[in-house]
Amino acid sequence: MSYEQILKLIPHRKPMLLLDEIVEQESDSIICKKVFEEDEFFFQGHYPDEPIVPGVILCEAAMQAGAALLATLLADESGVDFGSGVPVATRMNDVKFKKVIRPGDTILLEVTLQERLAQAFFLRATIRCETKVAARFEFGCTMTKVEATS
Repeated sequence: MSYEQILKLIPHRKPMLLLDEIVEQESDSIICKKVFEEDEFFFQGHYPDEPIVPGVILCEAAMQAGAALLATLLADESGVDFGSGVPVATRMNDVKFKKVIRPGDTILLEVTLQERLAQAFFLRATIRCETKVAARFEFGCTMTKVEATS
């Protein structure tokens, strides 16, 4: 699935859109790809002489993959999109970082829906770089209405 299709699925935009492509998707799982370019905004200060991707950015990228999975799931169920709400993280559990990610690295974000309770979703994420696990964690999110601002 192309970058343009991702833009239709989730509300994130640059510089915080952290998905380049949806590689594979099934009803309860998704695999997305992200290439970290040398000019990513966070490399300026993390760390200037030895840039690495912050762990929170890896987690955010995986949660965006989860949002894309949920967008497809909810659209299939009811034909609705994120116009009626957005996925908001409610928790992260058992976060483990195992490999440093640097400028130029490509990661695959594998997210699987583990359980659903009404509008609460519980997912598992595994982030790989060159077939090695870079990070893994479980997270929860819920669909939240977006209030218009004036």
